[in-house]
Amino acid sequence: MPATAIRRTVLTVSAVSLSLLVTACGGGEQGGEDKEAKGGTKSEKPAAKTLTAAELEKLVVAKGDVQGHEITKPGKADVFEPGSVSVDKAECDAVGQVLSALPAGKPAATVQRLVVQESEAAKKGMPSVEELGEMTEKEAEEATLDSLDITKTMTSLWSYEADGAEQALAALRGAGEKCAGGFSMTIDGEKQQVTKVSEEKLAAGEDAVAWTVGTKQDGSAGETKVVVFRQGTTLAGFSSFNIAAVTRGEAFEQPTAVIDAQAAKLG
Repeated sequence: MPATAIRRTVLTVSAVSLSLLVTACGGGEQGGEDKEAKGGTKSEKPAAKTLTAAELEKLVVAKGDVQGHEITKPGKADVFEPGSVSVDKAECDAVGQVLSALPAGKPAATVQRLVVQESEAAKKGMPSVEELGEMTEKEAEEATLDSLDITKTMTSLWSYEADGAEQALAALRGAGEKCAGGFSMTIDGEKQQVTKVSEEKLAAGEDAVAWTVGTKQDGSAGETKVVVFRQGTTLAGFSSFNIAAVTRGEAFEQPTAVIDAQAAKLG
């Protein structure tokens, strides 16, 4: 099961389961008295503000922000605790953290939301015992997987001091390149293998990284979509997982509607 923070899901089928410090300087005026010698007209824009947890709460995606998606605060069973994720290669730690919806580096504040999108088939729920009894084994399996066609995206906002967000994103990008071939990680004592970290294209915020991360555990393979973008001193992270797609071995898309909504709120 992929190492997302979206754990302990309803799936019982087999073992499936990342500040802009603005220092843009205006050039001094020429001519007249030597203004630069007297203090000059050179100016600097102030550093972007580090957002507090209360401010992040107002900016994170909320109910009604993404059509067709349910947005709630995650429960304890939905998230991993800091320190619960470790990797066998130090250079891959940042990837393992954001894959698990934990922050890269040390943010000053953080908030999270669990965003769930159900397919039309999933909205119908699991077939009844009677309905399953009237189906062939293949039909019953497909109907069960249809009911689990749910994309869950753990959405995180992490604010940093000074240029911390910029540094954290740069570290993430480097880690993704170094660890493209995979690495081993342990989450809450359970070992699994990251088989690949494949870069994807994404335009969001002032800078961004996006990957498809392949994982394998107990013989079951899956993929997680991981996106982190920066806006000022804040990083927005997304770790997205679709139960049915993982079980079927199918690809699924980045949660672009969620990403776009969060980017719009961060400005």
